[in-house]
Amino acid sequence: MPTSSNYFHLHLVSDSTGETLITVARAVAAQYANVTPVEHVYPLVRSQKQLDRVLDEIEEAPGIVLFTLLEKDLVSRLEEKCKGINVPSLSIIGPVMQLFEAYLGAATTGRVGAQHVLNAEYFKRIDALNYTMIHDDGQHVEGLDDADVVLVGVSRTSKTPTSIYLANRGIRTANVPLVPGIPVPSQLETLTRPLVVSLHATPERLIQIRQNRLLSMGAESGSGSDTYTDRQSVTEEVAFARKLSAKHDWPLLDVTRRSIEETAAAIMKLYSDRQRNRPSE
Repeated sequence: MPTSSNYFHLHLVSDSTGETLITVARAVAAQYANVTPVEHVYPLVRSQKQLDRVLDEIEEAPGIVLFTLLEKDLVSRLEEKCKGINVPSLSIIGPVMQLFEAYLGAATTGRVGAQHVLNAEYFKRIDALNYTMIHDDGQHVEGLDDADVVLVGVSRTSKTPTSIYLANRGIRTANVPLVPGIPVPSQLETLTRPLVVSLHATPERLIQIRQNRLLSMGAESGSGSDTYTDRQSVTEEVAFARKLSAKHDWPLLDVTRRSIEETAAAIMKLYSDRQRNRPSE
């Protein structure tokens, strides 16, 4: 049932939080620039009554149906309904579970939301998030040595959002701004345990982001922000950061055209390689 309009309905049905579905669906939808999904997200669908409401909405606004349901009766009813009203449906985790089961020779537990249990990995992420929030933007530099990763860079190189993303992966991340004319904290220059990564971008990209930032804050030209977006000043900032990074042999990572996710992935690879090559203590 191909669509001829510039949008389509996308129904995401989950017996848990729906995070897996949303991530997969948006990753695929992003590949279609000329059509926009209208998302209908249904989390915590665990009973026939809850599914009835979902089926009514799917029938009212037909489109693609993706689901992560483990209860076989719910799956059968959803698939039967979709077939009856001629809309495509697909289980996102079904084929993967079948592959696991065939390889491992073991049946699944059928435990809803198993990936969200309060295990050691969960508490590791919470600890990393707490650490990262406390050590954001150069705060509490005396605790930098407890970090797994320390990000440095001039203003608007995505240090904070990247730090939070890494913390969500269980990596304790601090970040420190590099500002010409302001001495770098001595604690930063003597670090040996954490991986220090220098984020940088082209002056043109930094100026664009900073101008948008000032506009969102309602700042006006001449209000003390001129050097913040002045090309010569920004170019000097970038050169200063590069020189400092070279001095301390910090790996440089260009974030000019990278998303937060891509930047974090590159940092995680650097961190993983470093951990693998580090001699055991």
